[in-house]
Amino acid sequence: MNITAEQPKVLTTKAVRDSDVVITMGCGDACPFFPDKRYEDWKLNDPAGQGIDAVRPIRDEIEGRIETLLADLIAQ
Repeated sequence: MNITAEQPKVLTTKAVRDSDVVITMGCGDACPFFPDKRYEDWKLNDPAGQGIDAVRPIRDEIEGRIETLLADLIAQ
């Protein structure tokens, strides 16, 4: 998958309402919360303003976590 054009997105109430699993990266109480959703807060280094050599490992960590999450969801 090519993610070169992707940018961080604001987590909206509608996006949370439409989701089964909500992945956050440190937004804490600022994120919309619905008790019937599964939430995971992924602690990752902030890639903002970093060069490509610093961003690639963060990207790879996210990819690995997504693959693990998908495997878990499929197994349910």
